[in-house]
Amino acid sequence: MAVSFTTDRMLNFGDCDISGTAYYPAYLNILNGVVEEFWTHIGYPWHEIIWKERWGTPTVHLSCDFSKPSFFGDRLTFRLSVLKVGKSSVRIRHTVHCGAEDRWSGEQVLAASWLDKHTSMPWPDDVRAKLESFLAPSPSVEHVPVQAQT
Repeated sequence: MAVSFTTDRMLNFGDCDISGTAYYPAYLNILNGVVEEFWTHIGYPWHEIIWKERWGTPTVHLSCDFSKPSFFGDRLTFRLSVLKVGKSSVRIRHTVHCGAEDRWSGEQVLAASWLDKHTSMPWPDDVRAKLESFLAPSPSVEHVPVQAQT
């Protein structure tokens, strides 16, 4: 059974333009926080892998589709699913909802990278196994979201 990672975020005043509508650069900042929370959830907090192990997960590709506006005060649910785990990259699907209503979605590719050499690196075996445990299901596989602990 494949799983996704879900977490909620409140759309705050500073995330919106003067009309109270979500401002897309703020969306991306929120998304970055969700991705960081995912890495902590799977046991690899960025502050540890960056400072102690000297590797990171920079974004090398990001695409977004905005389907409906969000507003100051909306509680958004972010769902992260792993689509593909490569030798040194991972492709992630993001969906964002407010209640049952789709708000936006995107795909992101992160690369495993040595911070001191600025080169890609293969995923460590334990990291690869964790990422693969979040692979998105095929249509015949049951899908069970995992809620972040807050």
